Amino acid sequence: MRKIIGIGVAAAASALLLAGCSGGASSDEETAASSAELVIWTDAEREEAISAAATAFEEETGATVTLVQKNFEDLRNDFISQVPTGEGPDITVGSHDWLGALVAAGVVDTIDLGDKSSEFEPVALEAMTYDGQLYALPYSLETVALVQNVDLVGAEAPATWDEMIQKGIAAGTERPFVINTAGETGDGYTMYGFQTSFGAPVFVQDASGSYTSEVGMKGAQGEAFAQWLHANGSAGTGYLSTTIDYDINNELFASGKAPYTIQGPWAISSFPDVNVAVNPIPSAGGEPAAPFVGVQGFYLSSQSKNALLAQEFLVNYLGTEDAQRALYEADPRIPAWTTLGEEVASDPIIAGFRASSQNGVPMPSIPEMGSVWDFWNSAEAQIINGADPATTWNQMTTDLEGTLAG
Repeated sequence: MRKIIGIGVAAAASALLLAGCSGGASSDEETAASSAELVIWTDAEREEAISAAATAFEEETGATVTLVQKNFEDLRNDFISQVPTGEGPDITVGSHDWLGALVAAGVVDTIDLGDKSSEFEPVALEAMTYDGQLYALPYSLETVALVQNVDLVGAEAPATWDEMIQKGIAAGTERPFVINTAGETGDGYTMYGFQTSFGAPVFVQDASGSYTSEVGMKGAQGEAFAQWLHANGSAGTGYLSTTIDYDINNELFASGKAPYTIQGPWAISSFPDVNVAVNPIPSAGGEPAAPFVGVQGFYLSSQSKNALLAQEFLVNYLGTEDAQRALYEADPRIPAWTTLGEEVASDPIIAGFRASSQNGVPMPSIPEMGSVWDFWNSAEAQIINGADPATTWNQMTTDLEGTLAG
């Protein structure tokens, strides 16, 4: 942790930053800036990378930056509970799917990236936007993609589900394809790319890209996806099975018993002896497969006593290629900074996940998403196990809408 000094709160500190060299800041403003402090919550993985930007910020502004290391799992709840009391930080690192809860609790403020918006991947900015307002500086992306065994099926990306299955059958393996269903629980997250290829998003997005609370997976498109689940489940081809959980999925792929799977970058280390290629998910329903994309970034507290100073740090110190590179090196996820993403995509595995993310959509961060998982996962598992697809799917969307309305 960096040395903590007393917090010097003053709008003049921020005014000094805005004035610049030509603004002729007064000695009072300089004193205010030098006594100001920003508190930033981070986890161990990203502390050193943020520290480099903090050092430059301190040298150029005279302010003090205090980094407080916390467990990532504690950050969201602690931020929601402590910001209203005045004990929270000015900035915290966090995931985009916290956004709905943070906005509902009134603990985050909007930020303005100005011209720097063009430096970031559109899906990253979309993920950090709520009701048309940007609430965080993004820095990384992650998503699932098609992972394939090059020695069995080559590196070329299959364009469709049927093409993939045909190549998988031709490989002569135990299974042509394997996907985690979390066993009997169901796993709508991993399956989502296939679902969106039927035009059945979990929630409808408005013109700004923000999610509404309108359920988007009901109707003919949702039923078509359900029929596909049924046709490839226990009552059909058997390519989808609720006997497959995360570990079994990875074992089947790693041992060469299946040449294709859907997985995220976090699983690649489970395949040390496989010559893998990573590609976008093939379409099963005729439309592009759009998997969920998760985004990490930095939120500004709504109760920051140095809000303009914090905005300055976010946009002009963390929002630079050098800072984004340091964050990538500390925690190698797909960069949200476009030119850096293009650079690290010289690694074909990273390139594959990046291409998948560019096809993807942010996982909804609205509070309503918390009500979806149990209904959704369960319905998928039931249909894969042979339940009537239309009846089961429509009951799921009806129950979900009832819960959201309640």
